[in-house]
Amino acid sequence: MAKRHWSAAASALFGRFALKRFPRPVQRIINRGYVRMMGLEMGEFRAPESYESLNALFIRALEAQREIASDPDVVISPCDARITDVGRIVRGQAYQIKGMPYRTAGLLGEAFAEEASALERGAYANFYLSPRDYHRYHAPFDLEVEAISHIPGKLYPVNMPLLKNKIDLFLENERVVLAARDRHGRRHFLVLVGALNVGKMVVTFEERIHTNTSIRQPQHYRYATPVPLKKGELFGWFEMGSTIVILSEAESLEWELDIGEKVRFAQSVGRLLEKGQ
Repeated sequence: MAKRHWSAAASALFGRFALKRFPRPVQRIINRGYVRMMGLEMGEFRAPESYESLNALFIRALEAQREIASDPDVVISPCDARITDVGRIVRGQAYQIKGMPYRTAGLLGEAFAEEASALERGAYANFYLSPRDYHRYHAPFDLEVEAISHIPGKLYPVNMPLLKNKIDLFLENERVVLAARDRHGRRHFLVLVGALNVGKMVVTFEERIHTNTSIRQPQHYRYATPVPLKKGELFGWFEMGSTIVILSEAESLEWELDIGEKVRFAQSVGRLLEKGQ
């Protein structure tokens, strides 16, 4: 069995600390200290001291739902994030950041390698969640998940210095890939990319996925009946910050985003296109 990479071991160790429930006075100090250190905005959440562990604070839920655009073709941000890159898939390549291309087939893994060709000239966008962001992710539009893959890997940080200098960073890191179709029947892939200190990537409708464990081979699940997700519906969370990459079939989605832009979950960020647009 291959030796566990240092990044995965370090993330697991940090995860155990984050999950530990300390005596209430100690936990209060830990939580408040993290909020101050990271500059968390807590206006939409419970008071920091109310969370029973640091992990519970990381994956905090909104106290009130944000308003979701009713137009079914409006695409919303799936999370609170910064856009590290957005553009078109050309010659089978997208970018983790300007000047650092990667093969989209490699990102999706062997189970979806043949389907990657359908993405040529399609749109992609990278949503980077920092440790200070809201860590839950939601459906960006009405979709049906047809299959899902868990691809074990390393857990390098996905911050700006590494994005600029580490070739194939997204391809080396652990990831979970959702293959889905929108209401017009076009194909999209939502890729959850793990990172340092992300002990887990949770997918609420698939309990068989367990990230940052002893699993070494990709796990793939295809659904006889696709799993429907409504726009804005919660489907999981990162236990620390990381990245969501959305890759779309050609002429199916148009992003209204700029590189470096800060976005919030539920913010309108693009549109699904009617055929022929």
